[in-house]
Amino acid sequence: MTIETDAPTPTRRAETLIGATGPGYFPIALIARLPFAMMVVGILTLLVAARDSVALGGMTAAMTGLGTAVFGPLIGAAADRYGQRRVLLVSGIANSALLAAMAWLAFSPAADQVLLAVAFLIGATMPQVAPMSRSRLVGIIDRTFTGPRRGKTLNGTMAYESAADEIVFVFGPVVVGLLATTLNPAAPVIGAAIVGVVFVTAFALHPTARTPVPHHEAEDQAPLGELFRPEVLVTVAGAVGMGLFFGAMLTSLTAFMAERGAAEQSGLVYGAMGIGSAALALGVALFPARFTLHARWVTFASILFAGTLALPFINTIGAMAVCLLVIGVGIGPTLVTQYSLAAARSPKGRSATIMTMLGSGVVVGQSAASALTGWIAEDADAGIALIAPLSAAAVVLVAGILNASLARR
Repeated sequence: MTIETDAPTPTRRAETLIGATGPGYFPIALIARLPFAMMVVGILTLLVAARDSVALGGMTAAMTGLGTAVFGPLIGAAADRYGQRRVLLVSGIANSALLAAMAWLAFSPAADQVLLAVAFLIGATMPQVAPMSRSRLVGIIDRTFTGPRRGKTLNGTMAYESAADEIVFVFGPVVVGLLATTLNPAAPVIGAAIVGVVFVTAFALHPTARTPVPHHEAEDQAPLGELFRPEVLVTVAGAVGMGLFFGAMLTSLTAFMAERGAAEQSGLVYGAMGIGSAALALGVALFPARFTLHARWVTFASILFAGTLALPFINTIGAMAVCLLVIGVGIGPTLVTQYSLAAARSPKGRSATIMTMLGSGVVVGQSAASALTGWIAEDADAGIALIAPLSAAAVVLVAGILNASLARR
């Protein structure tokens, strides 16, 4: 009996990672993760417009994150066990159907409880493209490269993957805003469903997801308890902190811009954060080996935290854009470091599970912070709401310090 695993075993040594994956892999994997970045903001926007309730929108977004938190790691574990292809096809089709249902139900007489239940199912079925892409690429690198070249390729690949996450998490809300403004509030959710059907399916059917191996090899996995070692959990905590920051920053920024009569420009200003973030994330591959992963996490989390200290005192849009540009310098390298540590600490046969735990942590944090920060902004003002990103940055920094402490021990 054979099943599918993460990456193909090359018939010959490829000179580059693109040669091993094929040139179409990276564009497909990039676009396929866009629905993941659009769903929380898209559902929040849809529900606020359709039901005229910020509280309901926040609760619905939070239920989406809860669904991902509960079932995201299980989807990763299923992919480790049965192969990515069949898991992605089932979850991708189900998720797109649920997104389309949400777009219709939001304007229907359906009870709020129905919307909350559907939101939970949307999160539960969300295809875990980003962590599965990392898992595939790690497997391909292990099979294709050896020696120092393997380490260099892995470092550069984790840098690219984190930069790709940054691109979709920063510009996903921009796409939501453009579609909702130019078309209607349901357009982002419908668009995410369409992208899922086309690109998640293409990602699932890509040759990198098809490698027959003996069944007994696939069953040779580390015990489940290995996923709950302190050094693994602290990495997941760091990812949750990054999600908290994304959700708190976008929501408080939206309140800040609305107070200045420019709410429609929130996505554009938010995009300033992605410039420094993506650039530094890609530059991580150039860091010397003596600048260890543990030191990188603390260093760049400190930059992130320092940048957020100024947020509650900013009064102009221009100053906000500059502050976000500085904050972005700390985000990209921190994400790269977290995923690199996760790859290094993955128990045998649990790579997709670990990567999915981190990806789910980001979404859970984003959902929770979006709901909480929205309530704060509604009851107080943007100045108070801008304290939320500072608190989230503190979580990331504390997790980095704990990680360094564990590494020393």
